[in-house]
Amino acid sequence: MDRSVVTSTVRALWDDDIVPSLSQLVAVPAISPAFDPAWEEHGELAAAIEHVRLWIESRALPGATLEVVQLAGRTPLLLVDVPSSGNSSDDTVLLYGHLDKQPPVGGWGEGLGPWTPVLRDGRLYGRGSADDGYSGYAAIAAIEAVRAAGGSHARCVVLLETGEESGSPDLPAYLEHLSDRLGRVSLVVCLDSGGSDYDRMWLTTSLRGLVQVTATVRVLDGGLHSGMASGIVPSSFRIARVLLDRLENSETGEVLVPEMHVEIPAGRLAEVREAVEAAPGALWGAVPRVGDLRPMSDDEVELALNSGWRPTLSVTGAEGLPLPDDAGNVLRPFTTLVLSFRLPPTADAAAALEAVKQKLTTDVPYGATVELTRVEFADGWNAPELAPWLSQVLDDAGKDVFGAPWRTVSLGGSIPFMGLLHEAYPDAQFVVTGAVGPDSNCHVPDEWLHLAHAARITEAVALVLDSHSKQS
Repeated sequence: MDRSVVTSTVRALWDDDIVPSLSQLVAVPAISPAFDPAWEEHGELAAAIEHVRLWIESRALPGATLEVVQLAGRTPLLLVDVPSSGNSSDDTVLLYGHLDKQPPVGGWGEGLGPWTPVLRDGRLYGRGSADDGYSGYAAIAAIEAVRAAGGSHARCVVLLETGEESGSPDLPAYLEHLSDRLGRVSLVVCLDSGGSDYDRMWLTTSLRGLVQVTATVRVLDGGLHSGMASGIVPSSFRIARVLLDRLENSETGEVLVPEMHVEIPAGRLAEVREAVEAAPGALWGAVPRVGDLRPMSDDEVELALNSGWRPTLSVTGAEGLPLPDDAGNVLRPFTTLVLSFRLPPTADAAAALEAVKQKLTTDVPYGATVELTRVEFADGWNAPELAPWLSQVLDDAGKDVFGAPWRTVSLGGSIPFMGLLHEAYPDAQFVVTGAVGPDSNCHVPDEWLHLAHAARITEAVALVLDSHSKQS
């Protein structure tokens, strides 16, 4: 395979074809179904799929078939099937990404907005640019580059879902539905990840699991004058605070649910140390901190382990609390908190959820009512050991594409699809990577994609596809 042609093909595709189309995709408010219950009526998820489908169709890859698959009552996905290029193996490479997006949220910078694509200083701003609307484009570009450079690839199936930001609730059904069509998957490439800088390729070797529950503590049918009721009726907020103390040490942040803790593998600990050495200061340096805020530890390795291998609790939403300007002297009838736990990659999410339910609903102070709704859980993922051929091609990519050795990251986020795929294809190799960096602002205002880094990741994927095709 002519390496120079791979480079020139990828760069031309990104500059001339991908960036214009990806910019138009940013403008589609394809909010994930968990945040838009009327998603089917609004049609934005379907619009995002159609936009990308038309772009891929225009590439006219020989023999490629495209299909929008939608089971009844479930979010749609786009399936692109590209036959092998002169490879007789029946292996399949599954390339994964998603087209649904986080909610827009407020607070975007001047001239920026969630649905307003802006090119500035080599960055594409807008919701879904980095997380991870580019994934389908990068997958197709990598396949095109292999073919243009005289390389080879096995059969490639590109799967772009529209429910990832909601925890991928429909993917188990789709995996079962498509299992015969997918065939023998021997390599999975996921482009929904990233790393600690934009200087090298980062391979995600573990992902945390997730337990999320909305807990409502209810004490009254309606509010009462606080001067009349306080001291007689217990505060719903105070009861919620007591329940939270069962789940988390408020002084240290340590999660107090034993089912959420695991032993960290020695190999992953070694990888974390190497990653911190490769990008010192990256974890804390990208944090938009205020004033004299200090990190939870002065040891960067401990911060990385906290993020990748230890459970954490974040209160991500609340209801029943008026805005300050609207807050009268009222003892409120209820307090609702959204509790989001990140779990170690090898923790049992179902067991962790049951433990949380027990702690929130057993022996509730004063006999208050606790209602649990919007319950979600997903296991994490711990990658299999890299095959020698894959380790070698990543070394080559580090040298020839990035000019720096690849490193690994234990990602604090969740991609439920990886655990599902690992269970379905236990012998497959996994390349979980992407163009996201520590300051790419996924899920928050001013999300942006590092375009040059995305092109380099695309080039590296092309090398992986070519090397994989030669293994059989």
